[in-house]
Amino acid sequence: MKMIPFGATGLSVPAVALGCMRLPRLSDEEAKTYVRTALELGANFFDHADIYGSGESERIFGRAIRGIPREDLLIQSKCGIVPGKRYDFSKKHILDSVDGILSRLGVEYLDSLLLHRPDALMEPEEVAEAFAVLLESGKVRHFGVSNQNPMQMELLGKYLPVPITADQLQLSLTNCTMISQGMEVNMATPGAAARDGYVLDYCRIHNVTIQPWSPFQYGMFEGVFLGSEKFPALNAAVDSLAAKYGVTPVTVTVAWLLRHPAKLQPIIGSMNLSRIREAVAACDLVLTRQEWYDLYLAAGNILP
Repeated sequence: MKMIPFGATGLSVPAVALGCMRLPRLSDEEAKTYVRTALELGANFFDHADIYGSGESERIFGRAIRGIPREDLLIQSKCGIVPGKRYDFSKKHILDSVDGILSRLGVEYLDSLLLHRPDALMEPEEVAEAFAVLLESGKVRHFGVSNQNPMQMELLGKYLPVPITADQLQLSLTNCTMISQGMEVNMATPGAAARDGYVLDYCRIHNVTIQPWSPFQYGMFEGVFLGSEKFPALNAAVDSLAAKYGVTPVTVTVAWLLRHPAKLQPIIGSMNLSRIREAVAACDLVLTRQEWYDLYLAAGNILP
């Protein structure tokens, strides 16, 4: 397993993380197999959120890891969404959420806690108070955000007791505006629009690990682009490289993300053990510069 720095923490983590949103699809026995297979592959970084399965994902995972030494696991969860009602970054909500997360997981601490999407009513001083309590109590070791732009992180960072470690953002071959805006600088093309405030460059400057979510999806959960008739050129390019290297399209797709020098940590949400193995195999495939750009262009992006 390829290891990368986790923000500025000094901690090394697997380059491929596993997302646990779909765990409720598995039986308890299947979940145990999922966890043990991941550990055998060196993929011991698991990403949760308190809303996944209305908490059931964490309960299933908690049962699946019984008997596994806590130090063998890197567990991250997210909080802040009250589904269909609001976002809530209040001190009380964060503290209550973490207590619920730990209880469902059956562990004493999280390696990382992310704020789940931005809260328009966020009071950064209150978030900082919550993080300080969690840090001092030992319930959370590192903190991050999801889907936040640079100025939102700057605002939080003004008050937080520790640096922001990670930002979870949508990024894939078909959703790569954070890359295209840096390529199409000073152009009147759609890809030139800085929709996220140049978050990719910001995170590289400030040692914030970007965790791409939905690395196989196009649009906003519209579907998987691999094998889709909507992306013939992209699939032809991916298939060609897969045949060249004797791997699968999943491996090539993840390798494209890992080839970026930002040291991305893509989150693989599949419960399919074969697909997880294929994703982890990307750690051993380093695309050439030309191959990376060929895929970028095949996905419909342009070069000035």
